Amino acid sequence: MTFIKQMQARKRNMQDQDRIARFAEGRGFVAALDQSGGSTGKALALYGVGEDRYSDEAEMMALMHEMRVRIMTASRFSGENILGAILFERTMMDTVNGVPVPDHLWNGRGILPFLKIDAGLDKRNSGISLMKAIPKMDDRLGQAVELGMFGTKMRSVIHEPIERGVKTIVSQQFEFADLIAGHGLLPIVEPEVSIDCEDKARCEDMLFEELSHHIGRLGPNRKIALKLTLPENPGRYADIIANENVVRVTALSGGYDRAEACRRLAANSGMIASFSRALVEGLVESMDDPTFDRELGSSIERIFAASCT
Repeated sequence: MTFIKQMQARKRNMQDQDRIARFAEGRGFVAALDQSGGSTGKALALYGVGEDRYSDEAEMMALMHEMRVRIMTASRFSGENILGAILFERTMMDTVNGVPVPDHLWNGRGILPFLKIDAGLDKRNSGISLMKAIPKMDDRLGQAVELGMFGTKMRSVIHEPIERGVKTIVSQQFEFADLIAGHGLLPIVEPEVSIDCEDKARCEDMLFEELSHHIGRLGPNRKIALKLTLPENPGRYADIIANENVVRVTALSGGYDRAEACRRLAANSGMIASFSRALVEGLVESMDDPTFDRELGSSIERIFAASCT
């Protein structure tokens, strides 16, 4: 390695340590702006943009990007309350007023950018929905590093308390996390427990045991973050939150409305929000900018307060 490359690598490592400290110790939450696939049309519909406004996926995603830009440029969307933002791959590749989105977030707003790395879910089997294979994963991770991304997020879902299914889903998450960490990115592991599960608490007990097992096998310098469904029993993940290998434990809203999600979050000390639908609840395209900013600001305040309780 040349002297210049050594200096570049050292500088990048120092920056990464600063960003890890920011994520681990900062006050705030993670904004999930990574709607994709079927969730995009639903998000646009709630925003007041109907299917008559687009004729194909490209037009739909362009409208979705306009919504995201409006959120990312709002005055209250800043590092004062928001630690990170999760982006869909197309958003990562796009710009905000001519500035690359990751650069706008980190250098412009002080918000750490994360990439939604998964490619969707496989069919439900053994009570779970695993992640599909991620095409050209090394290329996507390399591109994320070049664009200044801090970490990644990947989602799979637990539907039933079947032990072998829970073991399989956690094993897949940690296999992918190992590859991601090898690129110098912080992986957010997200084995979601469906809020519609008939025995949600039992699923969460099984998940806790599996997560604890895999986290216990990590080396002393290996760091991960987690994104988990708000548990039925408050404090269920307290031991994981306290683990030195775990930078942060975030919570998904999972279909709960903002009020219920915030109520549950406030009961789980140490967890912070990583909300999507609950964050943008009430935002409508037809709002003028002052009204939009005020509504978004109110949402941010409520989620921030619940995350810092």
